[in-house]
Amino acid sequence: MLNTRWSNTVWPRTIWPRTIWPRKIWTVAALLAGFVLASACSSSDDSGSVTVYSGRSEELIGPLLESFEESTGIDVEVRYAGSAELAILIDTEGDASPADVIISQSPGALGFLAGQGRLVRLDDDVLDRVDSAYRASDGSWVGITGRVRTLVYNSDLVDEADLPDSVFDLTDSAYAGRVAVAPTNSSFQDFVTAMRNEIGDDAAGEWLAAMGANGSPNYPKNSAIVEAVGRGEVDMGLVNHYYNLRAIEADPEVASVNHFFPPSDIGGLVIVTGGAVLNTSDNADDAQALLSFLLDDAQQRTFVNETQEYGLVSGIGGPSGVPPLNEMTGGFSDTTIDFGLLGSELTATQQLISNSGIEQ
Repeated sequence: MLNTRWSNTVWPRTIWPRTIWPRKIWTVAALLAGFVLASACSSSDDSGSVTVYSGRSEELIGPLLESFEESTGIDVEVRYAGSAELAILIDTEGDASPADVIISQSPGALGFLAGQGRLVRLDDDVLDRVDSAYRASDGSWVGITGRVRTLVYNSDLVDEADLPDSVFDLTDSAYAGRVAVAPTNSSFQDFVTAMRNEIGDDAAGEWLAAMGANGSPNYPKNSAIVEAVGRGEVDMGLVNHYYNLRAIEADPEVASVNHFFPPSDIGGLVIVTGGAVLNTSDNADDAQALLSFLLDDAQQRTFVNETQEYGLVSGIGGPSGVPPLNEMTGGFSDTTIDFGLLGSELTATQQLISNSGIEQ
């Protein structure tokens, strides 16, 4: 039986190789879909166990972990916390870490652990479920879903003609005090790391400082920004696309709308969630089976339907009302940004943000 032994605490263009709130009650059909995977995903003796450190919330990932248990007979224990917090914890625990699998909200935490030598190379049958663009070049982690960075805006307060063509336009005085940001949020930090890689530290720092000087309101996370935009508390905000799709489903009359930047703009970054297996795991086969389960077509469709994120397995696609993922990945993004940077450069990015004055 799924055992959550620890409390739930807190710690999009694609980043490519080179260098929640819940939508609704998960459907019974989605949970039962996993049963057909028993022969493919179960351990050899059908009585294994796996400990998961999850940077994704219990409401989001819990039902799928329960389905995995039921369909394989493998017991799952989960610790929920922020992705970066869990990555640091694993590194601190070292060889004594009880974790078998880490599921991360962004690739930054996974890149950090890979850089610390804490991850194993995943099996080819797991890695091959997704395009090489959505996994680590060394096979140490694999993407599970994708989220696109967008500008959410209140359609009652903002004329569509006044929307920016680029995220760099937001430092203009016309947007002063109107664009909310979440400087301490991992997806914003991943976005800044990608920007640093694209335009350099000096220019990225100047953008951050200009946004701070422009009076960009601060919020702790994406969902808080979307709620504030929907209330008319702030005109616009930089978020991941799916938060507003969930807000619209909860209230179809809400005035918040996603504005997607063109593929040539870093403002339309695609950030993947991902999973990895620890090199200290005593249950590596069961751990690999869990990642394989999450990348099965049925579970990928559940992610799309229930979380409004993009599936990363070929043929799955994304939710209705958003551009196809291949339209978000043109321009320089195919060749110029390395997922690994999000881990290796995390501390430097956090320092750049702190020094810029954007945190208010």
